[in-house]
Amino acid sequence: MPDTIPQSWREEITSLPPWLRRSIGKASELSTVQRIIKQRNIHTICEEGRCPNRGECYARGTATFLLMGPTCTRACGFCQVDKGHAPMPLDPDEPRKVAEAVTLLNLRYVVLTSVARDDLADGGAGWFARTMDAIRESNPETEIEVLTPDFWSGKGGRESQRERVATVVNARPACFNHNIETVRRLQDRVRRGAKYDRSLDVLRLVKEFDASIPTKSGIMVGHGETEAEIIETMADLRAIDCDRLTIGQYMRPSHEHLPVQKYWTPEEFDRLGAIAREMGFSHVRSGPLVRSSYHAGEEE
Repeated sequence: MPDTIPQSWREEITSLPPWLRRSIGKASELSTVQRIIKQRNIHTICEEGRCPNRGECYARGTATFLLMGPTCTRACGFCQVDKGHAPMPLDPDEPRKVAEAVTLLNLRYVVLTSVARDDLADGGAGWFARTMDAIRESNPETEIEVLTPDFWSGKGGRESQRERVATVVNARPACFNHNIETVRRLQDRVRRGAKYDRSLDVLRLVKEFDASIPTKSGIMVGHGETEAEIIETMADLRAIDCDRLTIGQYMRPSHEHLPVQKYWTPEEFDRLGAIAREMGFSHVRSGPLVRSSYHAGEEE
């Protein structure tokens, strides 16, 4: 771990509390989704991010597709996704393959996410739109949620971000999700290459372009934030009319990632969820194992 990380960050709470221990699921329940994904050489964040809920989701025949390959151009301190080397070229057949998987899995609500692709001219915004078009061509009744990166580029700055968000908004997602991830104080440590206000700008722009599209964001706790800081982050999201919120526990993927500072209890998650609802979020999922796409598309 880099020497810039203070000693307090090196000391992790290593005992996993009982509410975070869960079965990954039966092999028979996982095989169908895994076979369809692997045969088409496409990716899911369920596998690349080692999501603790993948057994439950696969058993329900659902998955969150990871577009543009499994390698990210950034190096966030919490994320399991592959990084540190050049990403793969885009697979021109990926949109079709994802659409085919949606058909075979009979999905009625799909989440599309991606790694950050700062190497691409449009940051991958057009790829989101292209994949959405492919899904709708063969699955016209399927609703599509997007979970995008911040679309920031040093070359084009704020104007490029604006154009890229507009590209995805114009493709009419059922929900536009972009995760703030952590509180303002911890952004530089946790989200290397991302900025708190840039993330707020993504969600603000969505509402500017089309106020009818629900926006969503996610917070992971356990990095050393306080309840007051979480509430401040929720207030910042509500100030830009963010509609939906997920709150979940950070779980360290490996010893190369940031250590866990605190395991928040189910009761604390319930309290945070209640506060979020009081603040006006229309959909709230708050719990230790909640992730960005957990039960996406379901009513409260």
